Amino acid sequence: MQTARSRRLQAAVTNLSAISEGEESVAVHSGAPLPSVEALKRIVALVKDVVFPGFFDKRQAVGDIRTCYIGMSVEQLGSLLQTQIARGLVFGAADDEESVAERAAELTVDFIERLTTIKRLLYTDVDAMVHNDPAVRSNGEVIFCYPMVQAMVHYRVAHELLTMGVPVIPRIISELAHSQTGIDIHPGAQIGDHFCIDHGTGIVIGETCIIGSHVMLYQGVTLGAKSFSRGDDGMLLNVPRHPIIEDHVTIYSNTSVLGRITIGHDTIVGGNVWLTHSVPPHSLIMQSRATSSTFTDGAGI
Repeated sequence: MQTARSRRLQAAVTNLSAISEGEESVAVHSGAPLPSVEALKRIVALVKDVVFPGFFDKRQAVGDIRTCYIGMSVEQLGSLLQTQIARGLVFGAADDEESVAERAAELTVDFIERLTTIKRLLYTDVDAMVHNDPAVRSNGEVIFCYPMVQAMVHYRVAHELLTMGVPVIPRIISELAHSQTGIDIHPGAQIGDHFCIDHGTGIVIGETCIIGSHVMLYQGVTLGAKSFSRGDDGMLLNVPRHPIIEDHVTIYSNTSVLGRITIGHDTIVGGNVWLTHSVPPHSLIMQSRATSSTFTDGAGI
């Protein structure tokens, strides 16, 4: 006999099964499987195996067997990535996986060819960390221990996929790093070589940022937007709205650089600075010195 409690539960299930107006607006109509977060985690792990042989793969890729091991990792990476790219292409669209299979296969090969560039850039990032942190004892220590490596692997993978026109997958990959490291880099940002992040927690780099070479950021730095532009329909416009950071710039902790401004090359920006205007090359931007005054009986307040 059905009890009052079970009838209530059944009614709740019925209500939850109905497609709400909010759900209808985000529903995936193609019926294809969604991208897999676990598969994307594995893809990034395989990139790390290929880029840093012997560090994250228990197999020691040395000598004649190195090519074999790297080839096996690339083969597995390609298989997983092709499926995820296909799912990204049909995400929220009317296409199905079969109709985009050829494009997904071509994009996968394109990405694997770009791994050489990703590898080169990541080693420049490691080198920058070694030369900017006196606590570092070796390049290997940076690869094993520093959260910036994790964040930059995710970013450089996601950035390449985004520039190739792969939907949604880059954002998932970048947010995986955000949750793991506290470093939030939008895959649309453009970041040059020898990029260095010390500590890292709380760093935010917006979508339209352009960052040159040999740039160093400390924890809590925000490279964000000052305001947002809207079109005639009231919708937000995706226009350049984040800073341009030229070569050899250092920005210290908890500083916010906001808007489409330019920080000239060879500039140092101190900690806890709020910066909303461009500065020329070779600048030194520091927080205003705090002042202390004594008041009597409320005078001056």
